[in-house]
Amino acid sequence: MATQSSEPTTEEPKKLIREEVTTELNGHSLPPFDPDVQRIIYGFTYFRLNNFDKNPELYKELALHQSPRFLIFACSDSRVSPDVILNFQPGEAFLARNIANLVPKYNQRDNGVGAVIEYAIKALKVPNILVIGHSRCGGIKRLMSHPEDCSPHYDFIDDWLKIALPAKVKVQEEHPHADFEKQCQYCEKESVNNSIVNLKTYPLVKNGVSEKSLQILGGYYDFVNGKFELWDYKSKPITIPFSPPK
Repeated sequence: MATQSSEPTTEEPKKLIREEVTTELNGHSLPPFDPDVQRIIYGFTYFRLNNFDKNPELYKELALHQSPRFLIFACSDSRVSPDVILNFQPGEAFLARNIANLVPKYNQRDNGVGAVIEYAIKALKVPNILVIGHSRCGGIKRLMSHPEDCSPHYDFIDDWLKIALPAKVKVQEEHPHADFEKQCQYCEKESVNNSIVNLKTYPLVKNGVSEKSLQILGGYYDFVNGKFELWDYKSKPITIPFSPPK
Protein backbone atom coordinates (compact mmCIF):
# COMPACT_ATOMS: atom_id res chain seq x y z
CA MET A 1 0.00 0.00 0.00
CA ALA A 2 1.50 3.31 -1.05
CA THR A 3 2.04 5.90 1.64
CA GLN A 4 1.50 9.57 1.11
CA SER A 5 4.50 11.86 1.41
CA SER A 6 4.62 13.79 4.64
CA GLU A 7 6.48 16.67 3.02
CA PRO A 8 4.37 19.80 2.82
CA THR A 9 3.58 21.13 -0.61
CA THR A 10 4.14 24.77 -1.35
CA GLU A 11 1.88 26.54 -3.79
CA GLU A 12 2.30 29.91 -5.42
CA PRO A 13 0.04 32.40 -3.57
CA LYS A 14 -3.11 33.01 -5.55
CA LYS A 15 -3.33 36.48 -7.03
CA LEU A 16 -6.61 38.25 -6.67
CA ILE A 17 -8.15 39.06 -10.00
CA ARG A 18 -9.63 42.41 -10.94
CA GLU A 19 -13.16 41.41 -9.96
CA GLU A 20 -12.05 40.31 -6.48
CA VAL A 21 -10.20 43.56 -5.91
CA THR A 22 -13.26 45.48 -7.04
CA THR A 23 -15.37 43.47 -4.57
CA GLU A 24 -12.92 44.36 -1.82
CA LEU A 25 -13.23 48.03 -2.68
CA ASN A 26 -17.00 47.83 -2.84
CA GLY A 27 -16.99 46.77 0.78
CA HIS A 28 -15.95 50.29 1.75
CA SER A 29 -17.98 53.44 1.56
CA LEU A 30 -15.99 55.45 -0.95
CA PRO A 31 -17.08 58.81 -2.31
CA PRO A 32 -17.60 58.98 -6.08
CA PHE A 33 -14.33 59.59 -7.91
CA ASP A 34 -13.60 60.17 -11.57
CA PRO A 35 -12.13 57.17 -13.45
CA ASP A 36 -8.52 58.35 -13.14
CA VAL A 37 -8.75 58.61 -9.35
CA GLN A 38 -10.49 55.24 -9.26
CA ARG A 39 -7.53 53.80 -11.20
CA ILE A 40 -5.15 54.97 -8.46
CA ILE A 41 -7.33 53.47 -5.73
CA TYR A 42 -7.69 50.21 -7.61
CA GLY A 43 -3.97 50.06 -8.40
CA PHE A 44 -2.85 50.44 -4.80
CA THR A 45 -5.51 48.03 -3.54
CA TYR A 46 -4.30 45.42 -6.04
CA PHE A 47 -0.69 45.98 -4.93
CA ARG A 48 -1.60 45.82 -1.24
CA LEU A 49 -3.58 42.59 -1.53
CA ASN A 50 -1.32 40.79 -4.03
CA ASN A 51 2.12 42.04 -3.06
CA PHE A 52 2.47 43.89 0.23
CA ASP A 53 0.25 41.59 2.32
CA LYS A 54 1.79 38.45 0.80
CA ASN A 55 5.43 39.46 1.36
CA PRO A 56 5.54 40.60 4.99
CA GLU A 57 9.18 39.66 5.59
CA LEU A 58 10.36 41.66 2.58
CA TYR A 59 8.52 44.78 3.65
CA LYS A 60 9.61 44.42 7.27
CA GLU A 61 13.20 44.40 6.02
CA LEU A 62 12.62 47.33 3.68
CA ALA A 63 11.10 49.30 6.56
CA LEU A 64 14.51 49.15 8.24
CA HIS A 65 16.84 49.86 5.31
CA GLN A 66 17.38 49.67 1.57
CA SER A 67 20.36 48.13 -0.20
CA PRO A 68 19.76 48.54 -3.94
CA ARG A 69 22.28 47.07 -6.35
CA PHE A 70 21.57 49.58 -9.10
CA LEU A 71 21.28 53.29 -9.66
CA ILE A 72 19.25 53.65 -12.84
CA PHE A 73 18.84 56.69 -15.06
CA ALA A 74 15.83 56.21 -17.31
CA CYS A 75 13.45 58.26 -19.40
CA SER A 76 10.20 59.66 -18.02
CA ASP A 77 8.37 58.02 -20.94
CA SER A 78 5.37 56.08 -19.59
CA ARG A 79 6.21 53.07 -21.78
CA VAL A 80 9.63 52.32 -20.31
CA SER A 81 9.31 51.82 -16.55
CA PRO A 82 12.55 50.07 -15.43
CA ASP A 83 10.76 48.23 -12.62
CA VAL A 84 8.48 46.61 -15.19
CA ILE A 85 10.86 45.87 -18.08
CA LEU A 86 13.65 44.53 -15.81
CA ASN A 87 11.31 42.95 -13.26
CA PHE A 88 12.92 44.74 -10.34
CA GLN A 89 11.34 44.20 -6.94
CA PRO A 90 11.05 46.90 -4.26
CA GLY A 91 14.48 47.66 -2.84
CA GLU A 92 16.49 46.47 -5.85
CA ALA A 93 16.94 49.73 -7.81
CA PHE A 94 17.35 53.41 -6.97
CA LEU A 95 15.73 55.32 -9.83
CA ALA A 96 16.17 58.73 -11.45
CA ARG A 97 13.94 59.49 -14.44
CA ASN A 98 13.96 62.54 -16.69
CA ILE A 99 13.38 63.61 -20.29
CA ALA A 100 15.54 61.40 -22.57
CA ASN A 101 17.39 59.72 -19.65
CA LEU A 102 20.16 62.34 -19.64
CA VAL A 103 23.00 62.90 -17.21
CA PRO A 104 24.59 66.36 -17.31
CA LYS A 105 28.27 66.96 -16.67
CA TYR A 106 29.41 67.48 -13.08
CA ASN A 107 28.26 70.78 -11.63
CA GLN A 108 28.19 71.43 -7.90
CA ARG A 109 25.18 73.69 -8.37
CA ASP A 110 23.13 70.91 -9.90
CA ASN A 111 20.82 69.89 -7.06
CA GLY A 112 18.98 67.15 -8.95
CA VAL A 113 21.14 64.62 -10.74
CA GLY A 114 24.15 65.37 -8.54
CA ALA A 115 22.10 64.74 -5.39
CA VAL A 116 20.88 61.40 -6.77
CA ILE A 117 24.41 60.28 -7.60
CA GLU A 118 25.79 61.42 -4.25
CA TYR A 119 23.12 59.64 -2.24
CA ALA A 120 23.32 56.45 -4.29
CA ILE A 121 27.10 56.16 -3.95
CA LYS A 122 27.81 57.64 -0.52
CA ALA A 123 24.73 56.56 1.43
CA LEU A 124 23.50 53.47 -0.42
CA LYS A 125 26.86 52.34 -1.83
CA VAL A 126 25.36 50.99 -5.05
CA PRO A 127 27.86 48.96 -7.10
CA ASN A 128 26.21 49.57 -10.49
CA ILE A 129 24.94 52.53 -12.49
CA LEU A 130 22.78 51.77 -15.52
CA VAL A 131 21.66 54.36 -18.08
CA ILE A 132 18.73 53.12 -20.18
CA GLY A 133 17.73 54.61 -23.53
CA HIS A 134 14.73 53.44 -25.53
CA SER A 135 13.09 53.30 -28.92
CA ARG A 136 10.90 56.13 -30.27
CA CYS A 137 12.09 58.57 -27.61
CA GLY A 138 10.27 61.89 -27.94
CA GLY A 139 13.12 63.78 -26.30
CA ILE A 140 15.68 62.47 -28.76
CA LYS A 141 13.34 63.16 -31.68
CA ARG A 142 13.07 66.75 -30.46
CA LEU A 143 16.86 66.99 -30.11
CA MET A 144 17.42 65.76 -33.66
CA SER A 145 14.78 68.01 -35.24
CA HIS A 146 15.17 71.32 -33.39
CA PRO A 147 16.02 74.09 -34.21
CA GLU A 148 16.37 72.97 -37.84
CA ASP A 149 12.61 72.49 -38.15
CA CYS A 150 11.95 76.09 -36.99
CA SER A 151 9.39 74.85 -34.45
CA PRO A 152 8.53 77.02 -31.41
CA HIS A 153 11.03 76.93 -28.55
CA TYR A 154 10.27 75.00 -25.35
CA ASP A 155 11.51 76.90 -22.30
CA PHE A 156 12.68 73.91 -20.26
CA ILE A 157 12.90 70.96 -22.63
CA ASP A 158 15.19 72.48 -25.27
CA ASP A 159 17.66 73.76 -22.70
CA TRP A 160 17.70 70.36 -21.01
CA LEU A 161 18.28 68.49 -24.27
CA LYS A 162 21.44 70.51 -24.95
CA ILE A 163 23.11 67.99 -22.62
CA ALA A 164 22.92 65.48 -25.48
CA LEU A 165 24.16 67.78 -28.26
CA PRO A 166 27.49 65.88 -28.55
CA ALA A 167 25.50 62.74 -29.39
CA LYS A 168 23.51 64.58 -32.05
CA VAL A 169 26.64 65.99 -33.66
CA LYS A 170 28.35 62.59 -33.68
CA VAL A 171 25.37 60.88 -35.31
CA GLN A 172 25.06 63.58 -37.98
CA GLU A 173 28.78 63.33 -38.75
CA GLU A 174 28.90 59.51 -38.84
CA HIS A 175 25.54 58.91 -40.55
CA PRO A 176 24.93 61.95 -42.77
CA HIS A 177 22.95 60.02 -45.38
CA ALA A 178 20.67 58.09 -42.99
CA ASP A 179 17.04 59.14 -42.95
CA PHE A 180 15.68 61.06 -39.98
CA GLU A 181 14.11 58.05 -38.25
CA LYS A 182 17.35 56.07 -38.48
CA GLN A 183 19.37 59.01 -37.17
CA CYS A 184 17.02 59.18 -34.17
CA GLN A 185 17.63 55.48 -33.51
CA TYR A 186 21.38 56.00 -33.62
CA CYS A 187 21.09 58.98 -31.30
CA GLU A 188 18.91 57.12 -28.79
CA LYS A 189 21.88 54.84 -28.19
CA GLU A 190 24.63 57.43 -28.60
CA SER A 191 23.01 59.68 -26.00
CA VAL A 192 23.36 56.81 -23.51
CA ASN A 193 27.10 56.76 -24.20
CA ASN A 194 27.18 60.54 -23.83
CA SER A 195 25.55 60.24 -20.40
CA ILE A 196 28.09 57.58 -19.42
CA VAL A 197 30.90 59.98 -20.38
CA ASN A 198 29.24 62.71 -18.32
CA LEU A 199 28.81 60.39 -15.35
CA LYS A 200 32.57 59.93 -15.19
CA THR A 201 33.02 63.70 -14.67
CA TYR A 202 31.55 63.29 -11.16
CA PRO A 203 34.40 62.73 -8.67
CA LEU A 204 32.44 60.09 -6.75
CA VAL A 205 31.81 58.11 -9.93
CA LYS A 206 35.34 58.54 -11.22
CA ASN A 207 36.80 57.32 -7.94
CA GLY A 208 34.40 54.38 -7.77
CA VAL A 209 35.31 53.23 -11.27
CA SER A 210 39.02 53.69 -10.54
CA GLU A 211 38.75 51.66 -7.33
CA LYS A 212 36.59 49.03 -9.10
CA SER A 213 33.80 49.44 -6.58
CA LEU A 214 31.47 50.86 -9.23
CA GLN A 215 30.45 49.58 -12.66
CA ILE A 216 28.79 51.75 -15.31
CA LEU A 217 26.48 50.12 -17.84
CA GLY A 218 24.47 51.28 -20.82
CA GLY A 219 21.15 49.79 -21.88
CA TYR A 220 18.63 50.23 -24.69
CA TYR A 221 15.04 49.02 -24.56
CA ASP A 222 13.36 48.45 -27.93
CA PHE A 223 9.70 48.29 -26.99
CA VAL A 224 8.67 47.87 -30.63
CA ASN A 225 10.39 44.47 -30.92
CA GLY A 226 10.64 43.50 -27.26
CA LYS A 227 14.45 43.52 -27.04
CA PHE A 228 16.99 44.90 -24.59
CA GLU A 229 20.65 45.68 -25.32
CA LEU A 230 23.22 45.90 -22.55
CA TRP A 231 26.84 47.09 -22.65
CA ASP A 232 29.61 48.63 -20.60
CA TYR A 233 31.90 51.36 -21.85
CA LYS A 234 34.52 48.83 -22.93
CA SER A 235 32.51 46.11 -24.68
CA LYS A 236 30.03 45.63 -27.52
CA PRO A 237 26.33 45.36 -26.66
CA ILE A 238 24.65 42.04 -26.01
CA THR A 239 21.01 41.70 -27.04
CA ILE A 240 18.39 40.06 -24.82
CA PRO A 241 16.67 37.71 -25.53
CA PHE A 242 19.64 35.93 -27.00
CA SER A 243 19.29 34.51 -30.48
CA PRO A 244 18.44 30.79 -30.39
CA PRO A 245 21.33 28.46 -31.25
CA LYS A 246 21.51 27.32 -34.86
